[in-house]
Amino acid sequence: MSRSGYSDDIEDQWAAICYRGAVTSAIKGKRGQAFLKEMLTAIEALPEKKLIYGELEAGGEVCAIGSVGKARGIDMKGLDPEDIERVARVFGISTALAREIVYMNDEYWPFNETPEVRHARMCQWIKEHIRP
Repeated sequence: MSRSGYSDDIEDQWAAICYRGAVTSAIKGKRGQAFLKEMLTAIEALPEKKLIYGELEAGGEVCAIGSVGKARGIDMKGLDPEDIERVARVFGISTALAREIVYMNDEYWPFNETPEVRHARMCQWIKEHIRP
């Protein structure tokens, strides 16, 4: 298990298919699109083009979702990054979208990825998912 909550231990293939459908729906939906646009703006506005993993905010640096929190002025100190349902509620997005963003930020590439490379990769991922 991980911060995203994703697991390789999916025995029910239909459940996995349904879940991927929920992620696709969340990304393409009005609320998801608005959040992706807001997140891209927040990430691009960071003074240092870096994203951390494993935490929403640490030492003044943020992950992808944390960049939105920083832009919105959300106090993320009391927000457990492992509680993905609460994170989703605080940011006004579906849990499927929150898990997908966390997965892409934290787990899609090896942990030895630099914060600068993670920033560039997440910007690209977001751009690829924003509909014209």
